[in-house]
Amino acid sequence: MSDHLEERLKTLIVETLALEDVEPASIETESALFGEGLGLDSIDALELAVAIHTEFGVRTQENDPRNREYFHSVKSLAEFIRTAQARTSAAGA
Repeated sequence: MSDHLEERLKTLIVETLALEDVEPASIETESALFGEGLGLDSIDALELAVAIHTEFGVRTQENDPRNREYFHSVKSLAEFIRTAQARTSAAGA
C-alpha cells in the first residue's frame, strides 16, 4: 500500500518539473528517478530539492555524498524526508 507522503512526492515531481506526459500514479515508488528510470537530470534534482524544502521544510546539503541515495526513488526521498523531519522535531523538543 502506498503512503500519503509517497503519493504527494509523485504529484510534486510531476508539478514541479512540468512533466506533461507523466501521471503521478504512473511513477513507480521504487524505480529510479534519474537515468534509465524516469529520466530526470541534475537540473531537475535542483528544482526538486527546492520544492521539497518549500513543501516539507527539509533540505539536503549541497555536497552531501548521500544526495544520490536520497534522490534515487520516491521511496528513498520519502525516507529522507521522514528522517529529516523526525530529527528536526527531536531537536525542537
